[in-house]
Amino acid sequence: MTGAAVSAAPRRSMMLRLLLGRGSFRASVQVMQVALAVVWGTVAYGPFANALGACAWLVFLPNAAEKSALRLAPRVRATRATVAALAVRFAAAPVLAFATGLIVTVVVAPESALLPYLAAACWHTCSGMLMTVAGLHRLRGRAALDAWAFTAGAVLVLAVTLSTWLAEWSPRTVLLVLPAGLAAVALVAVGLLPRDWRRPEPLRRRRFVLAYGRTTWLLGVPELLDALTVAVVFFVLAAVGRVSDSGPFYLAMLAAGAFCSIVRYQFRIHQPGVSLRQRGAGAVVARAKAMAILRAVVVGGAAFAVLFSAALLVPSSRDALLADTGIAMWAALGVLTAVEIVTAIAVMYGIFLIENTGGPLLGVSLRGALCRLLATTVGALCLVPPLGAAGGFAAVVFALSAEAAALHHMVRRRPSGPPAGRPARSGLSSTT
Repeated sequence: MTGAAVSAAPRRSMMLRLLLGRGSFRASVQVMQVALAVVWGTVAYGPFANALGACAWLVFLPNAAEKSALRLAPRVRATRATVAALAVRFAAAPVLAFATGLIVTVVVAPESALLPYLAAACWHTCSGMLMTVAGLHRLRGRAALDAWAFTAGAVLVLAVTLSTWLAEWSPRTVLLVLPAGLAAVALVAVGLLPRDWRRPEPLRRRRFVLAYGRTTWLLGVPELLDALTVAVVFFVLAAVGRVSDSGPFYLAMLAAGAFCSIVRYQFRIHQPGVSLRQRGAGAVVARAKAMAILRAVVVGGAAFAVLFSAALLVPSSRDALLADTGIAMWAALGVLTAVEIVTAIAVMYGIFLIENTGGPLLGVSLRGALCRLLATTVGALCLVPPLGAAGGFAAVVFALSAEAAALHHMVRRRPSGPPAGRPARSGLSSTT
């Protein structure tokens, strides 16, 4: 497979099929959440939503391997199969770990309060593994398998939803069936990969594995930490006794996540080509564009802080933000969701440009994600107890602005290219 083939984006017709496949999966999950909230009621649905929301960040644990593979594959040739095989192994490891824990818990303590969280962790890690394997199929020019895999996932979710509606399945049953079915889909997708992408020749260079692992860590952990910031809100909701707010917050955040996932998916599809273009002079242009985007996010965050504070001073808007149910609550959450979507996509695009400019900026997004996690924790502890779901959204938006400010500061202090007198490295190096 040539480098041009690896870096080429799918045709428009295939792009449509890919979006329909991922879109059907996301839509089925949305339908399932609404249906289950109606079937079970707020009391039973709250803990279910809390388990899924608290573990949602785990999807990026196996999916980090895809991001690394899509960046490295266009730049290597002889070792491309090994990169793909490492991606499969990195993606499968967390699935196996959580699946083992879940099986042991089902056998030893089936009524344990930990079981729903382990099952939710398996669901999200299986989703992340399927994303990684689907990305590898796109790399080898079999993008249709991506669409079919997630269409199968959508059929699974809708079947579980219908069974719950007709047979009155419990939340625990749903949480056990969902990851089992998605794991089967992921295993089939792995089996359809070329043999050398699943079982490469034994690695003889430890530095190769370490370099891939380092790149995966620097590229994947920031997204994982960003998702963990949302889980922090669920943890705070549970800690302060506002689990009932988890349902509205989860449904609203699920809608935001659906939009962001579509954009992130577009980034992944075009990442191989962008990785090649943003080298040399292209890196300088991309860096300047990212800086402008991050500055806009910081200004927007400051404006949001003023408007949100003003809304708390107006009785009608304050009542809507503090409401537990009703149209006013959903209207307020809708506005906050729109703000969060715009802010999150802008930050994602800035990070995407930064990460694909070269080695010197590869670790910047990790430190920015740590800053966002800290800001979300502080904001959630201050805003969630008095404001519930609305406070959770405000904490997430404030943290995104803090991450943008930190990234802007760090990128501005970094050199735009390799140090003078030091040639750029080639092959699969730690800065590839």
